[in-house]
Amino acid sequence: MGINDERDIEANLQIGPTDQGMVRLFVFAGDLEIPMDFLPDEAEEIAEELRAAAATAAQMAGKKR
Repeated sequence: MGINDERDIEANLQIGPTDQGMVRLFVFAGDLEIPMDFLPDEAEEIAEELRAAAATAAQMAGKKR
């Protein structure tokens, strides 16, 4: 399975701080729960990657119109 492979799976994502000073991404789909904890600096890097991916996707979507 690659990043461009579509799946018919519904999942939810929660993002927030923990009481331990970490940033948690919590993914849940059906009976599956995946908590992922990151240091604040790591979370900033992930946020930068998300912004860059969003900008690239927006450019690609603009070219298809």
